[in-house]
Amino acid sequence: MLKSILSSPPVQALIAALLAGYMSLVKATTRWEVRGREHAEPIWMGGDGVIGCVWHGRILMSIAAWPKNVQPPAILISRSREGDVVTKVARHHNVEVVRGSSRNKTKTKQKGGLSAFREMVRWVEGGGAMALTPDGPRGPRMRAGLGAVKLARATGAPLLGLGWSTSNAIIFKSWDRFVLPLPFGKGVIVWTEPVDIPKDADKAALEDARATLEARMISANMEADLACRGEAITAAPRPDAQTETA
Repeated sequence: MLKSILSSPPVQALIAALLAGYMSLVKATTRWEVRGREHAEPIWMGGDGVIGCVWHGRILMSIAAWPKNVQPPAILISRSREGDVVTKVARHHNVEVVRGSSRNKTKTKQKGGLSAFREMVRWVEGGGAMALTPDGPRGPRMRAGLGAVKLARATGAPLLGLGWSTSNAIIFKSWDRFVLPLPFGKGVIVWTEPVDIPKDADKAALEDARATLEARMISANMEADLACRGEAITAAPRPDAQTETA
């Protein structure tokens, strides 16, 4: 029954409008401090394409970090009922949408991963900002996959990591420890040093870039959490570490 309700366009539109309004309220009533601006500003001023990276659990308030009148943002959203709602939320905030996700190897249904990748390449090469969640859509939490670095290799655009936190927040017990910020608190935004990947990068170079991006994003979110709440959300164990322990 819940799935059928979420499939209703009017219900999706209502949920999206409420969520978009709530995000605007939190953005406007939070006292934001921005750190690492020196990493982001040269990219904004340059005007070329960029790939913005934020952990899946922190996607909600990424709108508070990206300024107006710089590279126009777009976000990758899955082809699902939940994705339909998120798409409507994004459009409330004038964020473009690319629909698709990585293919689930346990299923035969193609989720538009290849066409989405091509669309993202076009967006970035056209001077846009493409927002990705390197640990999405299924985790492990705060462990980067290779999708973002492969897009960076294909486009030559830098990877710019984002961390944020707020003093007033609800932390869900989901796999990504989703952070729901509450209004009227303190917020900290942390930009990481960008990661550049040459177009001729081999497999080893891609892995090195992936690990660097992951470490910088973990550090940025830890810095923001400690500044706001005195306690940081930690990354899930590495998949290879789980294998070795088993």
